[in-house]
Amino acid sequence: MTTYIVRRLMQALFVLIMVTLVIFFAMRLLPGDPLVIYIGQSQQFSSLSEEGLEKLRHQFGLDKPIMIQYANWIYGVVRGDFGNSIFYTQPVGRLILERYPVTIHLGLLAFILSTILGILAGLLAAIRRGKWADRVVTPLTYIGITVPIFWLGILMIYTFGLKLNWLPIIGYTSPLDDFWLSTKQAIMPVTCLSVGALAATARQMRSSMLEVIRQDYIRTAWSKGLRERLIIVRHALKNSLIPVITVLGLHLGWILGGSVIIETVFSIPGIGYLMVTSIFSQDYAVVQSCTLIFAVMIIFANLIVDISYGWLDPRIKYG
Repeated sequence: MTTYIVRRLMQALFVLIMVTLVIFFAMRLLPGDPLVIYIGQSQQFSSLSEEGLEKLRHQFGLDKPIMIQYANWIYGVVRGDFGNSIFYTQPVGRLILERYPVTIHLGLLAFILSTILGILAGLLAAIRRGKWADRVVTPLTYIGITVPIFWLGILMIYTFGLKLNWLPIIGYTSPLDDFWLSTKQAIMPVTCLSVGALAATARQMRSSMLEVIRQDYIRTAWSKGLRERLIIVRHALKNSLIPVITVLGLHLGWILGGSVIIETVFSIPGIGYLMVTSIFSQDYAVVQSCTLIFAVMIIFANLIVDISYGWLDPRIKYG
């Protein structure tokens, strides 16, 4: 197990290096100068001379060769310094610490909701195959996977926010400040974030459970006269969860990627919204750091999923 974990950590480190290279050079391929964009949006520097522009470029390290800029950024990240934002004129680390809890709050709620409801829906559809539960769940999973979450978000804003006036349409409030308002504000974003992962989990759970209940040891359990609940919970559920666990790491990436869209639609001040505004303003340091944070979270989730196989299935051996 230790050898496997070390090997996976080395692979994760290689992936992170590739992510930093891709996002660093991709940002610099965008047309335009981030300082020129910033100056055009700031009244303070509206009449800045060419000499002043060069001073700003030196201040943010943009006057150095591109490989030196990359090395300086990586060295800063290792020391916990993500650089300074051009657009927000603040340390990037401070911006991330302010926005990170928002994205984690909504993403964790969506992940838990999609996992629990998806497993229960898929389990119900499998053990009641061909009956009304299966006929309801299966078509809904196809709809959930294909529906665009930005369109669903806009539709929910129009229906529940503007027409029915049941839920607030924009903004975010911490549950520590106002739990009831925070809950109402989170309903629509969390629903949009979880619907795709929920549908995919339900489909995978249904398929896996149908395969497991056809196994000989399940038939043996039925022939012994065991109750259905005991057979499902003790014998079938754990084995059928193995393929589901496989896709949970993918769902975390799905939810994090969706947060960029949903936080923009609902004007939620999370990392996704910060990333979108920074892309438009070509704020290199912020985009690079946010992408790196997302990559670390996804890689860590996939590592946990791989390690959990050994607990779910003792037959799996790590070399």
